[in-house]
Amino acid sequence: MTIAVLPANQPPERFYRGGARIDAFRGSPTGPDRRPEDWVGSVTTLAGESSLGLSPLPDGRLLADAVAADPIHWLGAEHVEAFGTSTRLLVKLLDAGQRLPVHAHPSDAFSRDRLHLDSGKAEAWYILEGGEVHLGLTRDVARGELEHLVHTQQTDALLALLHVREVQQGDVVYVPPGMLHAIGTDVFLLELQQPADLSILLEWSGFELDGAADGHLGVGFDTALDAVLSEQTSLAELATLIAPAAQGDNVLPAASHPYFRLDRWVDPAGHEVEPGFAIVVVERGGVHLVPERGDAVHLTAGSTAVVSHAAGRLRLAGHGVALVCRPPSPGNAP
Repeated sequence: MTIAVLPANQPPERFYRGGARIDAFRGSPTGPDRRPEDWVGSVTTLAGESSLGLSPLPDGRLLADAVAADPIHWLGAEHVEAFGTSTRLLVKLLDAGQRLPVHAHPSDAFSRDRLHLDSGKAEAWYILEGGEVHLGLTRDVARGELEHLVHTQQTDALLALLHVREVQQGDVVYVPPGMLHAIGTDVFLLELQQPADLSILLEWSGFELDGAADGHLGVGFDTALDAVLSEQTSLAELATLIAPAAQGDNVLPAASHPYFRLDRWVDPAGHEVEPGFAIVVVERGGVHLVPERGDAVHLTAGSTAVVSHAAGRLRLAGHGVALVCRPPSPGNAP
């Protein structure tokens, strides 16, 4: 197996609404609400879970087990030498059936020092259906003010601290570790992130969760808020984090390149992807994946597949839009 087509992998009963746009994208019947995330090619579990979130392969194995059993096949020797046996990537489809809470994610350094984990959580979004996103502080915020807003759950005041931007289909957004953000209602996106389920929730009122108990990564808000950036994000910096639709190798903002890569190809016409682990998502049309080794695969709109390093160079063809999600280059890791 060098390429495997993946079914939807939607953990149920999440704390926010959504899921219908994932069903429509994949051409599936509309299922119940609160399945707003599809964990694609995932070797990562939801926080506190032993298996929920892991992606199955067509032969019945979990991708995580297959990678662990033969990391050179899936990841390649250069990746394993640089990163070990982690894929260094988690890909999701996310359908915001309601605005998400104001939150942030820890950095690698915070995760190592305070949580005793290998990875933090940088993330980036490719917008499939646009709307409002909230990203970065409009001004410096004193630690005491932030603590007060969190403990008193002044949600309108928290949201008002953030820049608001309208994003369109094809735009890309990078969310650095520590930066406060929220995804607006009805935004549908493809998310690339480091393979960790770590969120510091500053807002939980009105959501189906107890942020006072579960929003601080188990270390208490006095410690968790150390991971949150309290400095203003300038308009100039914000402009480097949001970019319009583009085509080519790694269309994400430059600051994200040490964490993951996203190639976007329209009617790819023989474009080739270098050998390596990859998750392919077809945004629209039909795309052929022709590996150097193994059987070719045809994907239609809404389909997803995982590609192993053993596939060799991957040639793309067809008339559609291919989104190729990849871990960082071994020579460009943080």
